Amino acid sequence: MNYKRLETFVWVATLGSFRKAAERLHTTQPAISARISGLEDELGVKLFEREGGSSPIILTPKGKELLPYIEKILFQSEQLRKRAEADTAYSGVLRLGVSETIVNTWLPDFLARLHKKSPNLNVELTVDITTVLAAGVKDRTLDLGLLMGPISEPSIVNHDLCTFALSWVCSPKLALPERLLYLEELTPWPIITYAKSTKPYAEIVQKFRSLEGNPAHFYASTSLAAIRSLAIDAVGIATLPDIMINKELEDNVLRKIHTIWTPHDLKFTASYSDEPFNPLAEMAVDLAIEAAQKYENTLLDKIN
Repeated sequence: MNYKRLETFVWVATLGSFRKAAERLHTTQPAISARISGLEDELGVKLFEREGGSSPIILTPKGKELLPYIEKILFQSEQLRKRAEADTAYSGVLRLGVSETIVNTWLPDFLARLHKKSPNLNVELTVDITTVLAAGVKDRTLDLGLLMGPISEPSIVNHDLCTFALSWVCSPKLALPERLLYLEELTPWPIITYAKSTKPYAEIVQKFRSLEGNPAHFYASTSLAAIRSLAIDAVGIATLPDIMINKELEDNVLRKIHTIWTPHDLKFTASYSDEPFNPLAEMAVDLAIEAAQKYENTLLDKIN
C-alpha cells in the first residue's frame, strides 16, 4: 500500500482541507486529490465528502472507521525505521519555532546534532515570541516549538528542556544604590522588558501596577538583544536571563540590581502536536533535550 497516499489521507482528515494538506506536504492540491482518489480506488471505498467551495472536507463514515487503522500503520512504519536506525531516512522539512533565549544559548549545538543525525533534512526556522510560536504549534504551521511552555492543550505533547533565571540589570551610569531596593525605587526609569502577550511581561506589569506611588513606564520589545542594548545604553532598567548577560557583567557595562522581588524563572519546553503522528518532531525533541542538558551542565561546571 502506498505510504504517501496513507500519509496524505491522515493530513487531509486532520486539517479538513486539500489545500492545507498540500501546503503541509509541500506539494500541489491536484497531487493531493490524485493521492486520495488513488487510495479510494485501492480500498474500494469513499473516504471524504467533497462539497466544494470553502466548506471543509468531511470524512465519510467509512473514512472515520479507517482513520485509526491508517494512523497505526504510519506509526508502526516510523517505529520500524527507528529500530533499523535509518537516521538518514529522515528527509523533507522540519518547521521549527524557537524563542530568542534558546537562539542565544544552545540552538547552534542542537542544529549541529540535527544535521549530523539527519543530513537530508531541511529546517525552516522561525524566531518569535512564545504566543506566536504556540499558535503555530496548535494550528500545525510549526512542527516543533522550543518555547516558554508548556502549551495546555490535549493534542500537544510537552517535554521539559531547561530553566533560566531572570535578573534585574542596568548600566552603572544610572548609579543606583548597591543595597536591596524596593520596586518603587526603580520607577523613575523605564522598565525594559519582554514583549506584550508574554508571561514575563504580564507578571512584571501586574506587579508594578500593584505598587503605590508613581506608576512605572514600560518599554516592551520582542528582541532580547535590543533589551540588552537599551540597558547598556542606560535607557532604563531591564529584566534579562542571567545566561545572556555574563559577558556584560564581566565587562562592567551592566550590573545586577538586588530587589525585594524578581520575576519567576523562564521554563522552556519542546512542544508539538501528535495528531497526526509527528516523527520528525519526536526525533528532534530527543536532540533538543540533549543539547539543553549539555548547555546546563557546562554552566554548572563553570560555576563549580
